[in-house]
Amino acid sequence: MNFKQLEAFLWVAELQSFTKAARQLYMSQPAVSFQIKALEENLQAALFQRGDKKVILTEAGRLLYTEAKQMLMHYYKIKAGLDDLKGLKTGHLVLGASTIPGEYLLPRLIGGFNEKYPGIKIVLKIAGTGQVGRWIRDREIDLGIIGAPLEGEGINCIPWIQDHMVLIVPPLHAWANKNSVSVSDFENVALVLREPGSGTRQTLEKKLGEKNISLNKMNRIMELGSTRAVITAVESGLGVSIVSRFAVRESLELGRVCEVRINDFNLSRYLYQVNQPHGIGGYANEAFIDFINDIETCKRCLLL
Repeated sequence: MNFKQLEAFLWVAELQSFTKAARQLYMSQPAVSFQIKALEENLQAALFQRGDKKVILTEAGRLLYTEAKQMLMHYYKIKAGLDDLKGLKTGHLVLGASTIPGEYLLPRLIGGFNEKYPGIKIVLKIAGTGQVGRWIRDREIDLGIIGAPLEGEGINCIPWIQDHMVLIVPPLHAWANKNSVSVSDFENVALVLREPGSGTRQTLEKKLGEKNISLNKMNRIMELGSTRAVITAVESGLGVSIVSRFAVRESLELGRVCEVRINDFNLSRYLYQVNQPHGIGGYANEAFIDFINDIETCKRCLLL
């Protein structure tokens, strides 16, 4: 039994004619008769009494009629819902992100995506890079954006866009008017840092390690749980820090902090998309990934 057979059955029952039902279904009369015969064989019951001018339902046909009508109504409702999902008129998407992409990039991109697909509801959860990885493994989110690569079973990690980390100092700091400093100058300066495990902290530790410099031997006066807090601490004159340019862009433009170049020290990094390697993404997830992977879209939404 299939829905095509049920649809043919209902039209014949309501119009009491194979010929009229065939016209409504844009089928030939033999094709309609074939559908009904197949349905009767499947149910092992006669559904119609055939007369000269019209057909009427048997007792079995009347029993099937009520149920078939309900079944087709549910089928059409489900099909309409699926069509809406495919057409991105509706949908649900749960994103997870570490601090930099979660606070400074994704809100703008979600805004642009929502203008294009207003029917899709998006939830954004923000936590550390490690927690975003756990969310992906536990299938609590559809897509993650993080500041440092993750490895391990259940994680698919793909480079997304490049982020440039910069050294920032208070406007009255001794370095504020310098063209550049060297990495070794960090040994005695007061540093304000993100907490261990954050993507920003992992990147800084890795970059310093490439220069054979240990962050543990440096003068860390403060560790804070968000990049916004780090920037505020630098603005207040509590020390210097290295943060994402995405995060500090406004403070630089307003002159609340100053950027100082570091000689021979590349602080560029990638932000990463993470998802389940064999997960079922869904239409909304696929559309969002396509949206944020479009270079021109990113430039427009992020004001690059």
